[in-house]
Amino acid sequence: MKRGRVFYGHGTDNARDEAAALVFHAMNLAHDDPRAGSRRSTADQRELVDALMNARIKGRVPLAYLTHEAWFAGLQFYVDERVLIPRSPIAELIERRFAPWIDARRVQDIVDMGTGSGCIALACAKMFPRARVDAVDIDPAALEVAAINRRRLRLTRRVRLVESDHFTALSGRSYDIIVSNPPYVGAREMRGLPHEYRHEPRTALESGRDGLDSVATILRAAARHLRPLGLLVVEVGNTERLLARAYPKVPFTWLEFERGGGGVFVLTREQLNVW
Repeated sequence: MKRGRVFYGHGTDNARDEAAALVFHAMNLAHDDPRAGSRRSTADQRELVDALMNARIKGRVPLAYLTHEAWFAGLQFYVDERVLIPRSPIAELIERRFAPWIDARRVQDIVDMGTGSGCIALACAKMFPRARVDAVDIDPAALEVAAINRRRLRLTRRVRLVESDHFTALSGRSYDIIVSNPPYVGAREMRGLPHEYRHEPRTALESGRDGLDSVATILRAAARHLRPLGLLVVEVGNTERLLARAYPKVPFTWLEFERGGGGVFVLTREQLNVW
């Protein structure tokens, strides 16, 4: 894998873990199975391992697209090349129920803008069992994947899938939390990304010349869709500095995470209204 210049940026950081995951997948083994080390592989399983390794090394296909499995906020999700592979540090915020930024007891409605696989929306629904969640995406193919995960996690009653360009289809709706991991890669950065990222949907990564098109739309519209004391949470990754320079009067609070990652800001409805 080293000679193949394989890049790790979708949930793992080394060849050993990825190779093990592919072998376990090919042999249909659970990672916590105490008998896994003594299981003998069949000829068909070894052939499948070879095919998976070839796709990972020569095809530079990310691991999650080969196993169709990704984990986010302690939940297992189905993924394929219609959606980004879940990896947002926002998972930590969801696990903490967005503390200390909002009183979780009063959260009734949440919207996930650019839901993709549905990982953020569905994790929010799990952590806020009394809340209703709208999972919004402009891409109907992504919403098909979100529907698979919504059904698997038994959340069809509380999570609504909405095809919309940002807030277009949400006229008159308001929320306690707006959370988003929108496209934020600029055109120049897009050209320099490792080959693995080219398997992900381009529209879920790229957002205009400087990567700020989607987040700018969210900033302009969010206050109209937030309730009093409502919270906006957005990941912008490497465009953090560009965003801060583009909006010098916006009082972004940039978060730090125990498990790494960054480029996530929070703003209250009141802060957005003043701006």
